[in-house]
Amino acid sequence: MSLILKQLRKQMGLTQAQLALALDVHQTAVSQWECGRTYPDRETIIKLAAFYRVSADLLLGIAAA
Repeated sequence: MSLILKQLRKQMGLTQAQLALALDVHQTAVSQWECGRTYPDRETIIKLAAFYRVSADLLLGIAAA
């Protein structure tokens, strides 16, 4: 999941801080997700999927891009 999140963010040309602001989370949370130290909760996965216009399955690494 961490690699997918980082790739999607970079494809949109966003910083971690910009993504955090858009999702109403702390920038540290985004950093932790991208490093694989923690994972977003269910509600945040839904927000991420909507924000990036991808499926939650793709974010979770169980569907092809």
